[in-house]
Amino acid sequence: MNVIDKIPVTVLTGYLGAGKTTLLNRILTEDHGKRYAVIVNEFGDVGIDNDLVVDADEEVFEMNNGCICCTVRGDLIRIIEGLMRRRDRFDAILVETTGLADPAPVAQTFFVDEDVRSKAKLDAIVTVVDARHLLGEIDRAHEAQEQLAFADIILLNKIDLVNEQELGAVESRIRRINPTAVIRKSQRCQVPLDQVIDRNAFDLGRVLELEPDFLEHFHDHDHDDHVTSFSLTSDAPLLPERFFPWIQSTSQRFGIDMLRMKGIIAFEDDDDRYVIQGVHMLLEGNHQRAWKPDEPRLTRIVFIGRDLPRDIIADGFDGCAASKMVPQQ
Repeated sequence: MNVIDKIPVTVLTGYLGAGKTTLLNRILTEDHGKRYAVIVNEFGDVGIDNDLVVDADEEVFEMNNGCICCTVRGDLIRIIEGLMRRRDRFDAILVETTGLADPAPVAQTFFVDEDVRSKAKLDAIVTVVDARHLLGEIDRAHEAQEQLAFADIILLNKIDLVNEQELGAVESRIRRINPTAVIRKSQRCQVPLDQVIDRNAFDLGRVLELEPDFLEHFHDHDHDDHVTSFSLTSDAPLLPERFFPWIQSTSQRFGIDMLRMKGIIAFEDDDDRYVIQGVHMLLEGNHQRAWKPDEPRLTRIVFIGRDLPRDIIADGFDGCAASKMVPQQ
């Protein structure tokens, strides 16, 4: 199955009361011409309006707009495989997590299971944010920070309940956690659905094609927050024989706290850009395209995580440069 034939999966997450169920119900009821299968963590916590649901006792059931809904009482992999047997009945899959959930296990499914990976692709992690209450919740709600950290697209909702200064403070706080996510603003989740669905935003290579400077306009963020981010850059080309062992050992050592990692790598004697990203301990990467003649061959990596030891990670990264000498054992 080609990438083009893989079923796109969008993960909807967000803290309690942010509005993700409002967004989900919009997707399920709007006349957009697409059919969605929906997977939810725990049916009782999700709150889909009762009139949308035909029969909650069935694991897979039709909804009144032709969508299929699955409640996740078993394993996500098993459910996706079951959905694939009904592939002609929907165009894409939505996964809604509960308000207190970590979206990482869902994202990891598309790294670790080859069968799922061959049939489905993670399109984007969309995090819905309550502009009115985020600043009051985020310092004591670690889940809210982690949901922001994992996001590819952030729907900044309820902007009608804050003034311009408050909205600016919310955006600034979000950027301290996640400097690379796309932010869309909304009232009652009224945003064009093509801005959050079918974006292919989890594909870093694709994002870089659309926005070549995606990882460049970035500043380090040194705060005492639970989840923070920092970037590492190198003008010198990296040696693959040093870089790959280093990034693998880094992900194994700090992976529990390494929520997201995204990077463009310039290898020595390699005319192609290498794109890499990770979720916790799971990494994937490949060559994207050739470096352009006028393009600076600069390596850039962004780390988002919980109390990551920047100095240790930076020291290991520096040792991957071709200009660095490795001490003899």
